Amino acid sequence: MKETPKPIRIPQPRGQRLRVMVDGEPVDAYAGETAAAVLIAAGHILYQHATPEHPPKCLFCGMGVCFNCLVTINGIPNTRACITTVTEGMVIETNWSGDE
Repeated sequence: MKETPKPIRIPQPRGQRLRVMVDGEPVDAYAGETAAAVLIAAGHILYQHATPEHPPKCLFCGMGVCFNCLVTINGIPNTRACITTVTEGMVIETNWSGDE
């Protein structure tokens, strides 16, 4: 049974409040945040398995170099979450084996 992710947000001034969809669920986001920041703040563990034979990969560089944060955004696969700024109504699919 999959646990509900626990949101993580540090109180601070933010941009305009936005709503995005993550794996079919609505999630609060703020203007200026990256998709990776929104996923982390929503309690999603950023990791994926390249192949069953390899260990899981997680968000590593956070600046678009390592490609460990690939997601599907608005139907475009293999988009780097760490360098993609969220927009109102954005649809993010994690492509991951689960938030375990």
